Amino acid sequence: MYHVYLDKMLCPIAPSSLELKISNQNDTVQLINEGEVNLLKKAGLTEISFELLLPNQKYPFAIYKDGYKSAKYFLDYIEKLKTNQKPFQFIVTRTFPNGKMIFDTNMKVSLEEYSIKEDKEDGFDVIVEIELKQYRDYGTKICNVSFTKTKATIINNRTSNKEVAKTYTVKKGDCLWAVAKKLYGKGSRYTDIYNANKDKVANPSLIYPGQVLKIP
Repeated sequence: MYHVYLDKMLCPIAPSSLELKISNQNDTVQLINEGEVNLLKKAGLTEISFELLLPNQKYPFAIYKDGYKSAKYFLDYIEKLKTNQKPFQFIVTRTFPNGKMIFDTNMKVSLEEYSIKEDKEDGFDVIVEIELKQYRDYGTKICNVSFTKTKATIINNRTSNKEVAKTYTVKKGDCLWAVAKKLYGKGSRYTDIYNANKDKVANPSLIYPGQVLKIP
């Protein structure tokens, strides 16, 4: 004997057939000199499909928990399972006529889609094709990322284009004209040296040995 539950709804007539498809997630790859190999992974979500007969008259073989209910009651219940957008339990119990349990199916599922069929050969009864998919609970984790401020050290390896000031120590017999001639190749540039040393040279004609002059 089979009992099929969609959430808390006991189906009045168990489906004549029930298909459970377990999806494959394995990968096949080609290795050099080894040929194909199979990378085994966890199985995908189980897919369940069946046809459900919903009678509009009371059959002696139909089972009702709380007395006879028409097909509309079950159709409304199935519609709520879809519109609620929440997973629910799908349970199938299988027992021998003496009541001994064979095995059962109990998993959380989502109602993927269903279709309603009416055929004159079925009289007033309704057939519903149902497709379910296994539902796995999952959660999200919050990751707090903190940043520590660090002081950057800037190292300047560039060479300055600014020339370091040069100096010249006056020797016996020097004059600014002679110094300019020696350093610049032009005696007439003595005024450049004089202007750079006005703080220590009062008269361009008066320099003395041992005096340190800045050379611009």
